[in-house]
Amino acid sequence: MILVLNFGGQYCHLIARRVRDFGVYAEILPCDVSLKEIGKLKPDGIILSGGPASVYEHNAPSMERKVLGLGIPVLGICYGLQLIGKFAGGEVLAGKLKEFGSKTIYIKKNGKLLKGLSKKEQVWMSHGDLVAKLPDDFDILASTDSCHIAAFENSGKRLYGIQFHAEVAHTPRGGEILRNFVFDICRAKRDWHIKSASKKLIREIKKEVGKNSVIMGVSGGVDSTVAATLLHRAVGNRLYCVFVDHGLIRKNEAEEVKNFFEKKLNFRHFYFVDASQIFLERLKGVAEPEEKRKIIGHTFIEVFESKVAELGKKHKNIKFLGQGTIYPDRIESAQPSKFASKIKSHHNVTLPEKMVLRIIEPLKEFYKDEVRKLGKELKVPDEILNRHPFPGPGLAIRILGEVIEERLSILRDADFIFIDELKKSGYYSKTWQAFAALLPVKAVGVMGDSRTYEYVISLRAVTSLDAMTADWARLPNELLEKISNRIINEIRGVNRVLYDISQKPPATIEYE
Repeated sequence: MILVLNFGGQYCHLIARRVRDFGVYAEILPCDVSLKEIGKLKPDGIILSGGPASVYEHNAPSMERKVLGLGIPVLGICYGLQLIGKFAGGEVLAGKLKEFGSKTIYIKKNGKLLKGLSKKEQVWMSHGDLVAKLPDDFDILASTDSCHIAAFENSGKRLYGIQFHAEVAHTPRGGEILRNFVFDICRAKRDWHIKSASKKLIREIKKEVGKNSVIMGVSGGVDSTVAATLLHRAVGNRLYCVFVDHGLIRKNEAEEVKNFFEKKLNFRHFYFVDASQIFLERLKGVAEPEEKRKIIGHTFIEVFESKVAELGKKHKNIKFLGQGTIYPDRIESAQPSKFASKIKSHHNVTLPEKMVLRIIEPLKEFYKDEVRKLGKELKVPDEILNRHPFPGPGLAIRILGEVIEERLSILRDADFIFIDELKKSGYYSKTWQAFAALLPVKAVGVMGDSRTYEYVISLRAVTSLDAMTADWARLPNELLEKISNRIINEIRGVNRVLYDISQKPPATIEYE
């Protein structure tokens, strides 16, 4: 396996993805992980990610210097390169030259790291500091017109560095550089694939749960269904699946999920809980997105613990709460690294400090496309695997501002029309996620010669691979026109429909 140490870089997750795509397992840990923990993992190689800080800043993210002396190959990317340079006794200049975007590197010596690359290559830069000088036992492999040390290696000490980001698509031959490191330098083996991952996960669940039972929150979405299937394979009838209607679900969703779990998955224990009044009452007057997420997350836990107390009268030893948390949830909630910036708190990683149940998250190290592959291996029906993602907080984070019954009713109907037309046109399967959102403003319109003052609906459809980056879907104008006409004509309270063409980043896929 390859260990990726996270210094808070926005592209850290992409490093692990690229390595996994090679068929080699990669795991991300905080940069200050102990040498003992690294020793337990026995990595074939270590990659130091980029990060937003300067190596000379007060409280800048760092690692144990001895990591560089373990005899394990280490590749530093951007901030990682600068940290190796500093620890090796080189000179790092802070903020002297900033490079952002596409640059050309001029390769002086290929060495092991840049094997197979041409004399000139396009790369993607994003840095403010740079390494100006290195000890004599380091070979400078490449430079740009303004950065003397854009890549280096010290084969004797097994230290390597690149100032640019090989993990992003904007570095066209970045994959070859990472392959050189993973296979030629680290000698890692291609032995990680979804089939072996599912067997390993089931073994780990059995070991962790023991003879206890698990209550699992299911939504009918890909993540929770695959997680529930893994748990069911591991603990059998000691799994208790609960679907909570928090009043923020889509039109007809409760009945659809109930039929699926009872008739198609055939789990022995499935329960439906209508807690809509509790959730909606607690959300009254709340407009701030993080506060909404916190309320929903904490209320979910209360509802589950209440259900456990009820079930405990007949079914003993329910000690675990299963969740369908996936890796992007933790990335955006700044879970993997204290040096990362929190984008938003996902309800399934925003938990109360005091909990009766222990959390078990079988998918917490996986990306969405990997979860779908895992589901395929576990024979989860395609109708679930191909569903668009739906967030745990539901429509609450697609209503900007306060959640009230009127807004929920309008948004449910608008979202239903949008998805219905996408399915009819064949564009549902061509988009990664699509939904309607209700904006907390009203606009003037005219209907039947009369003035109206009603809500604005924003339609969002994106293409993506793993939810970490996304582009807006190019839907046909005729289709958007048809959807807009249906929403305005069929839903009372809407007189304007917009189409969101924002990318992620800088926007997120969801609105809150």
